[in-house]
Amino acid sequence: MNHASAPVFARPRRALRRATLVLAACSLLGACGRHVTPPRQAPVRSVAAATRVVSSVRQPGLVELPGTVVSRHSVQVASRLSGFIRGLRVHEGQTVRAGELLFRVDAPELRAQTGQAQARLAQARAELAQADADMRRYGDLYRADAIARQQWEQVQLRLRVARQQMAAARAAADGATAQWPYAEVRSPIAGVVARKLASSGDLATPGQPVLVIDGGAPQVVVQLPQQLYARLRVGDVAQVRAGDRVIAARFERIVPVADAVARTHEARLDLAPGSGLSSGEYVQVGLPAPLQSQLRVPLNAVVQRAGMTGVFVVDASGIAHFRLLRLGATHGDTADVQAGLRAGERVVLDPLDTIENGVRIVGGARG
Repeated sequence: MNHASAPVFARPRRALRRATLVLAACSLLGACGRHVTPPRQAPVRSVAAATRVVSSVRQPGLVELPGTVVSRHSVQVASRLSGFIRGLRVHEGQTVRAGELLFRVDAPELRAQTGQAQARLAQARAELAQADADMRRYGDLYRADAIARQQWEQVQLRLRVARQQMAAARAAADGATAQWPYAEVRSPIAGVVARKLASSGDLATPGQPVLVIDGGAPQVVVQLPQQLYARLRVGDVAQVRAGDRVIAARFERIVPVADAVARTHEARLDLAPGSGLSSGEYVQVGLPAPLQSQLRVPLNAVVQRAGMTGVFVVDASGIAHFRLLRLGATHGDTADVQAGLRAGERVVLDPLDTIENGVRIVGGARG
């Protein structure tokens, strides 16, 4: 075979490949020239609804501190004698009068002490009578020069000693007798028995409380932090919250010395008449604080969706988005916003029943 003629057979193959590439290029050019229609999107629903821009207001702040209701006068009733309690029949909550008998104390030690003092007094009285008689008899003898001067001076000394012993015995007897009125324990004030700490038959010891009696109008005791103490004065007003009730109160006393551990100052507030609070109740004391900014939202913008509280916020494109809120106290037709909104955002007012996520809000702006 003649190798010089081989390229003649290869030419048809190269021509075929060139033709194939040209056809492919023409197909691509044809496809690029045609217009491709994108998929159709659902139109955004538009709803006419009123909106409002939320804003902050300047309002007095309120600081709440825990407090305890106490009586203006609280007295611990104890016995001054050691002995057994007899006749203690009062009960907690009972009203007692000033001077009313509360209980008696059976004091065997005082009884023995009184007997001993009376015996010493009788002995001293007899010794004084004997010394006085000796003084008269030996006086006559001394004046008649029947006894020596030294003997006469001894008689005089015995009389002085007898008189001193008589005075001491009388004082001891009077002291023992003076203790007997304390065997009857009476109420020092008019009030209510707040606590009963012992019963009949118990042993009473001096200084150990048996009863606690509260008297006078109720007050509230509260501990003030340093920053509040610095700007509060006697006579300033406050609000006392007991459950759903709010009672006016006024500072009656503020202790200037701080507690060494807690660094707080004790204060007492007088409650308005007819408060109905009793000693021992816990309350919240509301104190005014400096002005502060508070964001508020109209109540007619608040909606419940799936058990969640929120509002529909309109973005810059007019699209409504549901936003969760945490609300605080209400003030007429507005409520404090604790979390979920910023000042300047626009919320939908009505009709809320036709609003859902993603709708376009048109018209109806109110501010």
